Amino acid sequence: MSDPLPSLQPEGEPAIRTIAMPADANPAGDIFGGWLMAQMDLAAGNVAARRARGRCVTVSVDHIAFLSPVYVGDEVSLHARVVRVGRTSMTIHVEAWRRSRDGDDRVRVTEANFTFVALDQGRRPRVLPPPTAQDPC
Repeated sequence: MSDPLPSLQPEGEPAIRTIAMPADANPAGDIFGGWLMAQMDLAAGNVAARRARGRCVTVSVDHIAFLSPVYVGDEVSLHARVVRVGRTSMTIHVEAWRRSRDGDDRVRVTEANFTFVALDQGRRPRVLPPPTAQDPC
């Protein structure tokens, strides 16, 4: 399936940038969707922890769409941004973009919304702090 909006470019700096390796692929050379989803969760968790100024946990993933394959050797950049903040939870939109090792063109390959809850030291939900100018929201 191809990206319906291939001319778009990712917003801002990536939360994570990594290389897809052979151990992450199926026998046909395509990267497993589960590996990509794990990278997206790491990127979203990074943004969530910064916004919450502490520990957060993933509570749901909504609307994941695999738009285009990722191949061994591709550079994968994960862009994440806060799109909703509640009392104890927040939703982070994550887009994964691939770039082949020998090219400059970037293609959006996956996107999803991850919901996180901020936790206190007892691992119970806690109220999110007020936003600051440095927050990724």
